[in-house]
Amino acid sequence: MKTVLKFAENVLKNGRDRYRKEPSPLFADGIDAHTGEHLKWTLPGGRETVISNLACQQNLYRTLTALTNLTGDPKYKEAAKAGLKYHFDYLADDSGLLQWGGHRFIDLITLEPTGPGGKEMVHELKNAFPYYELMYEVNPEATIKFINAFWNAHIVDWDELLLSRHGQYGLKLGPVWNHTPVHREPFRESAGLSFINAGSDLIYAAGSLYRLTGDEKALIWAKHLAWQYVAARHPQTGLGAYQFTQPKKVAETNDDNITLSKYGDRAQRQFGPEFGPIALEGNVLFHKHGEKIYSENMLMQIQLAREIGAAGSDLMKWSHQGLVSFAKYVYEPEINQIKPMFTDGKDLTGYILKRNGYFGKAGMVLAREDVDCKYLLTSARGFLYINDEKLWQMARSIAKGNDLGDLGVEPGKDLKINFETKCSDSKAIFALVDLFWATLNSEYLRLGEVIAANVVNKHFHKGYFLEGHEYRYARLDAVEPLALLTLEAALRGEADL
Repeated sequence: MKTVLKFAENVLKNGRDRYRKEPSPLFADGIDAHTGEHLKWTLPGGRETVISNLACQQNLYRTLTALTNLTGDPKYKEAAKAGLKYHFDYLADDSGLLQWGGHRFIDLITLEPTGPGGKEMVHELKNAFPYYELMYEVNPEATIKFINAFWNAHIVDWDELLLSRHGQYGLKLGPVWNHTPVHREPFRESAGLSFINAGSDLIYAAGSLYRLTGDEKALIWAKHLAWQYVAARHPQTGLGAYQFTQPKKVAETNDDNITLSKYGDRAQRQFGPEFGPIALEGNVLFHKHGEKIYSENMLMQIQLAREIGAAGSDLMKWSHQGLVSFAKYVYEPEINQIKPMFTDGKDLTGYILKRNGYFGKAGMVLAREDVDCKYLLTSARGFLYINDEKLWQMARSIAKGNDLGDLGVEPGKDLKINFETKCSDSKAIFALVDLFWATLNSEYLRLGEVIAANVVNKHFHKGYFLEGHEYRYARLDAVEPLALLTLEAALRGEADL
């Protein structure tokens, strides 16, 4: 708690607008921990900016709220609410979209929306998972308006469910949830790219709208979109899918270094001659693609399904099936690694790329990747909510592979925990707190305290959380303080806080 309080005080003192006599309540994204200066970026063309990107501050807003809950001091949550209110009151466009995301943000120096060049007008969220509960508390109408505008901007064709990760600002609101869902074949050609990290945010938004308001039509569409990724899983292995469409080829090129999607599916271009029809970008399970599916999307869907109860049974079932396939085909428990592959299950470890392309240069060797504690969180939480032994065995293996010891032959029983671990992965803390509440075995919290101490020793420096003490710049959206507060609440017996 002392660590998080010091961090929060520094954020409130040094992290907010300092560029006018009457400053806005907005936060910078990054800060120089040595000097206290906001991190400045030089954009293409030489423009200098201090990025304030609300989409990249959702851990911070959750931390400030949790800190007020645990201390009783309202100033932390009030700071978060003030930032959201300012966005709603002064920065949202007429359609209700906020100025945030992968291609657009607020320049804290000018308080004007800007971007890196060429795509300033594009709205994009990828696994941002906004803090809709707090947004709704601050302004229910604006939150509902945003979620409607979000779907309106990113679903280009509702009948075909053509999803674009890039949405246009200022669009007139259409019927949105009043469209009728139509089931289409997977991997149909599309003008947009149906990346799961973009789709996940749409699913979460619509599901959150149902959770907050009871809008059943929004939930129907959340499930309809989630089903597209399930329907695109490989029929034999159940693996996938990173996309449920393939990009429509509208131009020709012989240059393998050009990887724009207008030239066709990027996996088919790079791997098609050797692997045939399976070589589609939607079927790729290399490291970052598998992470988006089996860590972030699964965690979101399991959490959303849990929160909405019986209405989320489909989401829970699909998550269950996906995680079991991952455990069976992708994860290697003996070495705690995941294999690079396509969704048909063929192991591509050691495969040498034959040509340049989106996935790497010719001569690059595909390799297995170590599995860290974000997968521990997904598999442990998945087991606790789904109760499939295969998920618990995967969680045990991941814990052993990350130097945590044995979490038990079953949750809470016959633990052989390594309390000397050097692990400083804050995501492990969330998993251990989950396991404590499920079993009330205090050894999980004791291990959480060891990891928390490692987190502080390795990452907390000059009042901020850094990659390590040798680093200079701090991201104010660090997940570490939220993990520490989650542990603090568990130690107090106050999980709901």
